Amino acid sequence: MVIEMANSEKKMVRLDYRAYLADIEKLYDTTNEEVAKEAGIHNEKYTYAPMAYIVGSNKLFPALEEAIEKAEVGVETEVLIPSEDAAGVRNPKLIEIYPMRDFFKQEINPYPGLQVTLGNRTGTIMSVGAGRVKVDFNSPLAGHDLLYKFTVTEILSDPTEKAKAIVEVNFGSSDGFKFAFSDVRIAVTLPEITKFHQEWPVARFKVVTDMREAFGIDVIKFIEVWASAKKDAPKEKVSEEKAPEEKAPEEKPAE
Repeated sequence: MVIEMANSEKKMVRLDYRAYLADIEKLYDTTNEEVAKEAGIHNEKYTYAPMAYIVGSNKLFPALEEAIEKAEVGVETEVLIPSEDAAGVRNPKLIEIYPMRDFFKQEINPYPGLQVTLGNRTGTIMSVGAGRVKVDFNSPLAGHDLLYKFTVTEILSDPTEKAKAIVEVNFGSSDGFKFAFSDVRIAVTLPEITKFHQEWPVARFKVVTDMREAFGIDVIKFIEVWASAKKDAPKEKVSEEKAPEEKAPEEKPAE
């Protein structure tokens, strides 16, 4: 199935996947809730559903990116990636020892397996004893061959569905967001929750990056609506998916 993309727009798909540390046959990530429960890695804070992905955005390992690009909808694909082509080999220099007091100052009770952030780095505590804590700053995937089993469940071609998927990936929910598209910009009308949600400022930049990548459009405009509640005020009818079209700025002729 081939989808033609206009201009520099990129294909966007949804993936159902299972990811394994192949050398020890351990599942470490999945989009399937039942599979996660069976493997003992279920996370109640995570919404299990096929993941939206922009093909060609190069956010995944090259071998996995290539396999997704070639995959057919509804057909399961397996990709085995050697450690040197995945997260790389483990670096013993990234294992460091810290005094226990450094953790107590941050009100952290250290124990093996706990992920901690020290400075600008995130690591995993390996051991605790004799007033010292050993922390591994290697990626949890380092030194492991990786096995991915994935299925492309659908190709997203509708602009609104693509935009919603991008917001969901970066913010968790697209409820209340509205989108309007033109050849030069995407206008995003924001819901009330973004005015007060502490994660939105960071998510906003990720949404901009992904929308530029997916649609091949540079200008992303965010619209905040602040309306006071007045009695007997007429209610404005707003389309669910279509905001007023915006005209492109006129270009001045070169002198």
